[in-house]
Amino acid sequence: MIRFIIKRLLLGLFVLAGVSVITFTVARVVPSDPAARWVGPRANAEQIAAARIELGLDKPLPQQYITYMKGLFTGDWGTSIRTHQPVLRELLSFLPSSLELILAGMLIAVVIGIPLGVISAVKKDSWIDQLTRTFSVGGVSIPTFWLGLILQLVFFRQLSLFPLGERVSTNTSLLYPIDNWTGFYLLDSLLQGNFDFFKDAALHLVLPALTMAAYPLGLVIRMIRSSMIDVLGEEHIRVLKAYGIPAWRRVFVYGLKNALGPTATSLGLTFAYALTSTFLIEAVFSWPGLGMYASQAILANDYPVTMAITFLVTVTYILINLLVDVVVAMLDPRIKLYQNA
Repeated sequence: MIRFIIKRLLLGLFVLAGVSVITFTVARVVPSDPAARWVGPRANAEQIAAARIELGLDKPLPQQYITYMKGLFTGDWGTSIRTHQPVLRELLSFLPSSLELILAGMLIAVVIGIPLGVISAVKKDSWIDQLTRTFSVGGVSIPTFWLGLILQLVFFRQLSLFPLGERVSTNTSLLYPIDNWTGFYLLDSLLQGNFDFFKDAALHLVLPALTMAAYPLGLVIRMIRSSMIDVLGEEHIRVLKAYGIPAWRRVFVYGLKNALGPTATSLGLTFAYALTSTFLIEAVFSWPGLGMYASQAILANDYPVTMAITFLVTVTYILINLLVDVVVAMLDPRIKLYQNA
């Protein structure tokens, strides 16, 4: 297994190098002048020339690339053209917000999706199966921004159960402030024993988390159902039935474990993709996350931020793919990692 992990990490470095070259090249060929954006719309030619020197844009492209890559591995991810702030500092401030939203959505998808998928497979072709399949198709088909607006309309405007948006209300942040230890509001408020802040942050998280959970929930239901139908039709499950093993044990102990592999792979890729694809959800709920930060950087041609986010997402994909492969091998002993090494 160690050999397999090392090999995958080395391959990941090659992927990372390729992505960095492509991103760097595309950022440089886009018809935009970062130096002019850096100094502002009223700058003269001398100020723009000085900004090009300050940003290192006067050097040859290969030297710029080498300097940028050195900075990535030493903690200097550049400075935002739009905000004039260190990119790494801004990324670390926005990342916990997105991670909290994504993790909450994934948790909802797993907790609800796995039992529904199992029930749908066990009750194949019944009305329960038909209803569950319709629900799963809706989850992967409904546009997230439309679902978010509907949830706001129902649960905020009509029922007044949950807040409209943002991570926490202004009154709570002023009356019951917390220290920003990790950037995860729920975790920080629990660690500091601030339950008023925790309650308000949890209420603000419900609607965006439900919106976030829609797609992975539908995916989990469909993947679990399909895998469970295949597993329950295998001979070893029929042998267990012949030996009188209870149905719940055949399904949840022997069947579900073998059906989780494909679902884990899909969820891992969905998690990495969601890091920057949540900008619609964040826009609807005014959620200050990485997706919103990325969309603003793209619209402003802020190439240091764009490249840094691309680097971050690529690393996330590589690590999650590796983690998923290890988890799948642990769930299914038929998979031998050393055969792929």
